[in-house]
Amino acid sequence: MSHAGAPVGGLLVLVDPVARRLDGESVRIAKDVLSAGAAAKICLPDSQEEFARALARRGHRQPVIVGDDRALVRAVGLLYRERGLGDGAVSLIPVGQVGSLGLARALGVPLSAVAAARSVLDGAVRARDLLVDDSDGVVLGDLRIPPVRTVPGAQGPSVWSAYRSLVRTLVPTGAPTGHRLRVEADGQLLVDVDRPVQDLRVVPVPNAAAPGSAGTGRAGTVSTGRAGPGSVDPGSAATGSAVPGVSAGLAEVTVRLAGGSAVRVRAHAVTVSGSDFRYRADTVVTGPVRRRTWTLRPAAWSLTVPR
Repeated sequence: MSHAGAPVGGLLVLVDPVARRLDGESVRIAKDVLSAGAAAKICLPDSQEEFARALARRGHRQPVIVGDDRALVRAVGLLYRERGLGDGAVSLIPVGQVGSLGLARALGVPLSAVAAARSVLDGAVRARDLLVDDSDGVVLGDLRIPPVRTVPGAQGPSVWSAYRSLVRTLVPTGAPTGHRLRVEADGQLLVDVDRPVQDLRVVPVPNAAAPGSAGTGRAGTVSTGRAGPGSVDPGSAATGSAVPGVSAGLAEVTVRLAGGSAVRVRAHAVTVSGSDFRYRADTVVTGPVRRRTWTLRPAAWSLTVPR
């Protein structure tokens, strides 16, 4: 971790349109604190397109996002796709409804506008890992394929038929059923389509060991049973690296199967394929897709937090 301090090029304060409509007072406080402590250019975009254009024209200014989790994910995704994450730290001043700030809290950003603005000016920079998928989507915190739940009254043809898959993902009613998925971690088969997947979660491992250190070994035991040849025995629910001798820059992959057993490994990349599935990346539900690979990029971006 290194000290942030006011950047040489100043600050680009990007106020998300939703934040401005929702809590103008917190936005005003954040602008006042930042402007008093550094050279700050304030941008008030009216749409996501204007938000993206302003971020792309930041020059040498450090981006400060005023908004909720979605605004932060959007900004980091834009910077990743333009290969701009290495230019400097990103800052967040959380403004939004309580339920829309879970990622900010998990990343260590103060939820108070005053405290968050002060950490932009005199806080510290912390490197963060990033999950990147094969369509250039990013995940800052938590990736999940949640359980599919049946929706009462949604049986057979109806006006809901076109939306049934989405409804089953988002509405927590009915009995959960499993996904028919094939899950691989660093090329190692964890689960095949004959074992219904109840839930899948992928998160970066905090404080992973430094490069060159000894690995934690292969997770669980190799099985030729129903989970598939060369896979981890679901009954072991063990943790470790999917590739022997590797321990730095890993994501933890947890696959929970129908019946309660689980597979848990650490890996650089995870590939999921099978029947159409939806996934939740941080706060956004995406899909349906039939195949997706997520790869961990260690220390791919940095965030200012309190010292």
